[in-house]
Amino acid sequence: GLDPAQPYFQDTPIEVRLDKSDAEFVDVIHTDTAPTIPNLGFGMAPAIGHLDFYPNGGREMPGCAKNPISQIVDLDGIWEGTRDFMACNHLRSYKYYSDSIVYNDGFLGYSCDSYDNFEAGSCFPCPAGGCPNMGHFADKFKGKTGNDFVKLYLNTADAKDFPLWRYKVTVTLSGNSKHSGYANVALYGSGGNTKQHEVIKGTLRPDNTYTSFIDAEINIGTVTKVKFLWNNNVINPSFPKLGAATITVQSGED
Repeated sequence: GLDPAQPYFQDTPIEVRLDKSDAEFVDVIHTDTAPTIPNLGFGMAPAIGHLDFYPNGGREMPGCAKNPISQIVDLDGIWEGTRDFMACNHLRSYKYYSDSIVYNDGFLGYSCDSYDNFEAGSCFPCPAGGCPNMGHFADKFKGKTGNDFVKLYLNTADAKDFPLWRYKVTVTLSGNSKHSGYANVALYGSGGNTKQHEVIKGTLRPDNTYTSFIDAEINIGTVTKVKFLWNNNVINPSFPKLGAATITVQSGED
């Protein structure tokens, strides 16, 4: 189900809308579940399948808040851009599905009570049975769910290519004094390298340990190196120094 319709269908009997009783395996991608009034959501919010995926929380998709001109004059052309301007969140469902055909290891959905809990990391990493992949390869999870509805959360990029891979990064700082600023980490691995991702912002205290979740643009595979960079945003003639005593990287998949 690619963002099945909300208006006239949500909260109706199962005979007139998509439901898990319709097939041996029903998986759903929810991308536009805001209330019809006032936010004009086109897709229904309740879990209705064997697996219900809520990318980015299911309401507002990254990249859909661009200003109208930049969205209509899109890389995909004016026709595609105009359609996206009218129903960008709704149409993300088929774009995610299309990308999922190419990235058979992408779009891992984490079973969680809510998107807030997912963002906080309380549903990380995947359980022993693994996480299902949103989209084309979701049926690999067929038969692994019970009678309960399973809500799954993940994040996507704001433009094609959409899949992201989630990592937990824990950094213990070293140094002689605290500073205000931010710290970034880039991950290097057998599958490639990520860009820099911010893991700490605010007061940087030596010997303190900080945890952050990174949604990386590639599957880095086996970690080979981690690059650490910090900045205090001001010119300081004393050239203060901070380092990373330890950095731990955990893959959400395994």
